[in-house]
Amino acid sequence: MLRLILFLFTFTLSSSSNSTLPQDAISLLSFKQTADQTNKLLYTLNEPYDYCQWQGVKCAQGRVVRFVLQSFSLTGFFPPNTLTRLDQLRVLSLRNNSLSGPIPDLSPLINLKSLFLDRNNFSGSFPPSILFLHRLITLSLSHNNLTGSLPVQLTLLDRLISLRLDSNSFTGPLPPLNQTELKIFNISANNLTGPVPVTETLTRFKPALFSENPGLCGEIIHKQCGHRSRFFGSSNATGSSSAPLSQSEESQGIVVVPSSYKENNHKKTGLVFGLIVGIAILLVITVIIIGLVRKQNTGTKSKSESEPSASETLPAVAGLEVRTEVEAVTKVKMMEEAHRSGKLVFCCGEVQEYTLEQLMRASAELLGRGSVGTTYKAVMDSKVILTVKRLDAGKSGVTSGEDFQKHMEIVGRLRHPNLVPLKAFFQAKGERLVIYDFQPNGSLFNLVHGSRSARAKPLHWTSCLKIAEDVAHGLAYIHQVSSLVHGNLKSSNVLLGGDFEACITDYCLAFLIDSSLPDDPDSAAYKAPEVRKSYRRVSSKSDVYAFGVLLLELLTGKHPSKHPFLAPRELQDWVRAMRDDDFSEDNRLEMLTEVASICSASSPEQRPAMWQVLKMIQGIKDSISMEDTELTGLT
Repeated sequence: MLRLILFLFTFTLSSSSNSTLPQDAISLLSFKQTADQTNKLLYTLNEPYDYCQWQGVKCAQGRVVRFVLQSFSLTGFFPPNTLTRLDQLRVLSLRNNSLSGPIPDLSPLINLKSLFLDRNNFSGSFPPSILFLHRLITLSLSHNNLTGSLPVQLTLLDRLISLRLDSNSFTGPLPPLNQTELKIFNISANNLTGPVPVTETLTRFKPALFSENPGLCGEIIHKQCGHRSRFFGSSNATGSSSAPLSQSEESQGIVVVPSSYKENNHKKTGLVFGLIVGIAILLVITVIIIGLVRKQNTGTKSKSESEPSASETLPAVAGLEVRTEVEAVTKVKMMEEAHRSGKLVFCCGEVQEYTLEQLMRASAELLGRGSVGTTYKAVMDSKVILTVKRLDAGKSGVTSGEDFQKHMEIVGRLRHPNLVPLKAFFQAKGERLVIYDFQPNGSLFNLVHGSRSARAKPLHWTSCLKIAEDVAHGLAYIHQVSSLVHGNLKSSNVLLGGDFEACITDYCLAFLIDSSLPDDPDSAAYKAPEVRKSYRRVSSKSDVYAFGVLLLELLTGKHPSKHPFLAPRELQDWVRAMRDDDFSEDNRLEMLTEVASICSASSPEQRPAMWQVLKMIQGIKDSISMEDTELTGLT
């Protein structure tokens, strides 16, 4: 009916005056039709169409840039496809009205900087479309009836100065907000639960701004969390792991802890049943069976009563990498002989926080299977959380035990903020484990693909730039301080740290894999032509190629297996077609696409070194900082 009314109105007007009603005026009238039930807004059309003089409207060069209707007693709802057509809008304020219903899709408002929807009766969940408004500096949704959890991607709105979400009914945990410019903040009077993340930003705010959330706890609000608080209370579990590698670190030795598990004949059998029931999600974590069967008789050569390895039946549930299916039970088998003869080696002066026996007893959660091996999240009795990668013996090359140890010692010395720290490694007959710090926010693959619908937009170009810079830093560091290469760069091997910094994992493990084996489908598209065709060993230039493919994946939201083979000029058009950004961003997108094109050149001689790629990206960042001098839109 609304479209018919507008059509007849527009048709009559254009027939009488041979004029066309401007699109911005149509958008405003469409909004009034549904939101202004009591006709508070006195919008009339007089030639020339002076909609820029209407109540609450401010224009620049004939386009609406501010729409502020505060305290107008509007009693309708915020209809979709109305104000969202004002693609030059900088400030939108509908605060202190009585608008109801859900907040519509706001993602077309790509230039929006300030959004005030507080003190209304809006309902539904936190609008996911807001996460695409990367220019936002002010967001106020307080005093509404919004429910559901707060998306962890709130941290990607890195320009926020003001965030008000108080007096709603939000549930679940508080994301680890760490926007450096955040000055105004309030999430009080909700139903949030769990520990308040200890980030540099959140520690600046008073406990009162977190109040009236009975389920919140943690050191920031001075409320005990119990035995789980230590895991969620810190955004950086190991402060020393972020320090760059220095000469003194290179000279440090390693700590070797032998596996001394010889005891008198006995059996220990433990059976633990756990059942966790959630309000919104029902997950059953069932049956942890820990069996340790040992028999030692130093005076005889008789066989032990139990030859199978000490094994654990470990629960596997959807982990922090946002997996969509829950595997009921995962079995991890460790050979008893490997258990007796292996060594747990701590890298680069790492403090020995646990023994091999404690690691073997840890509960484990399957995170994924990749081209190198199987990855688990391990939670030990001491509550230390690690990522343990069990290398696939069937894919190993001819690397001897001695070569493996020497190689891992070198890899273990690498320390950089954009590398996931390698903590320790273990090897024995048939078993090789690599142990990392656990990264709490999943992988880049899941950020780009996992939780995004088929129609979702790619990441905003500012997020692409930040992630690209982080990854380039990590790769350039590996290439410059060692003769090593990553060899298996892909989006699933880029993890998001506590502050959503991009951190590379699985680096330098390609040396241990038989290069003659066929690539798995997820890795093949990242391989440089010279590596794919001749099974040549990976090199620093093949890392650069993989980085170029990864950058295109960021810019388009398309998996590399779906990237077309295009000339550089056509590549720009394809990236443009995959996105729906404002045309004012074309120059910035072109610069990033140009970097991706140079990196993914067919010939390795035509590709730059990784340090040169990093300089290109930093140059783009610097030029954008100089250009971005627009008004903030704050009132």
